[in-house]
Amino acid sequence: MAPHPYDVFAGVEDLVPAGVADHLRAVDLVDHHVHGHYNAALDRREFEDALNEGSTNPVPPHISMFESPLGVSIRRWCAPMLGLEPLASAEAYWEARSSFDAWSLARTLVGSAGVDTWVVDTGFVGDVLATPQQLAAAGGGRSVEIVRLETLLEGLVTRGVGADELAEAFRAELRGLPAEVVGAKTVAAYRCGLDIDWSRPTDDDVRASAARLHDEGGKPRLTDPVLIAFAVHEALACELPLQVHIGFGDRDLELDRADPLHLVPLLRDAPGHVPVMLLHCYPYHRQAGYLAQAFDQVHFDVGLAVNFLGAASSRLIAEAMELAPFAKQLYSSDAFGLPELHVLGSILWRRGMGLTLGEWVRRGDWAESDARDAVDLIARSNAERVYRLT
Repeated sequence: MAPHPYDVFAGVEDLVPAGVADHLRAVDLVDHHVHGHYNAALDRREFEDALNEGSTNPVPPHISMFESPLGVSIRRWCAPMLGLEPLASAEAYWEARSSFDAWSLARTLVGSAGVDTWVVDTGFVGDVLATPQQLAAAGGGRSVEIVRLETLLEGLVTRGVGADELAEAFRAELRGLPAEVVGAKTVAAYRCGLDIDWSRPTDDDVRASAARLHDEGGKPRLTDPVLIAFAVHEALACELPLQVHIGFGDRDLELDRADPLHLVPLLRDAPGHVPVMLLHCYPYHRQAGYLAQAFDQVHFDVGLAVNFLGAASSRLIAEAMELAPFAKQLYSSDAFGLPELHVLGSILWRRGMGLTLGEWVRRGDWAESDARDAVDLIARSNAERVYRLT
């Protein structure tokens, strides 16, 4: 891992045993769910809008997103990378940030994350983000890709595939995915909610739903639960590791319909040997932990919320460690756009794991070797296994 202009355990050195702290500082991560960084400069309003996950509209002018848990954490942890003191003012941070071009900023921040494998979701506004290859060039290491099922189906409709041919064309698309694609993702939570009929549709069901989608005209947006269930079942049949958005996101979704317990019928019928990764999960991380404990194929992370909770994220990380086997948990930043998020996810995860495991070691409930083993599983080994990265 590259040397850092900070110590992730600054201020809590007495709470994290040296052996645990050293291991967490040194471990290289597999970021199993991440997006590219912006490949163009932003103005300050665009930057602050990007700090608000919950809104698709500009943040009101009376609100500064520097005055949020995420904004304060950026000033705390990213400011030293730009030559500032920790907790520099918002104005000083913005001035320093503005002195970098987009590529230099990405190299400085993303390159400090200590990630050696980026598992990149390219299915959302990829035209304004760095490609997986560019992300790896900025951050070091290698990149692989995740394909969005809804985007694949929409692409077939856009290319003129008719309702009668759509099912088989989609299967052929999955069979023909390039080698750099290591898994699939569904954003059903955004499109129709997770509380749908997850039984496997027939080709006749797909044909009828596809005909309705064609009749809508214009640029297709897949919201039909039959077609989404079809896409998920086909991906699992192809033994593609499957990512599922859970919980916290922007206001396009209805949060109560993004509870992972709605997936139980699917998990009961799905092949038990194909990994299913529940992404983000907050505030349903305890439900996700239960599912990971109860179903052999289920894994989960608490990415995204770790960044947005900022200084409070260590509590989330501790709660994620309550129930599920450690072989079922993964590291993710879910960084999107802002390179600060790529490095901050790493910092806060390392710090939160240190505080959680350090307490258990200090109390005598765990040995340091237990803590190091859990770190290695969650940081990289589990992702290497489920995505067949080695």
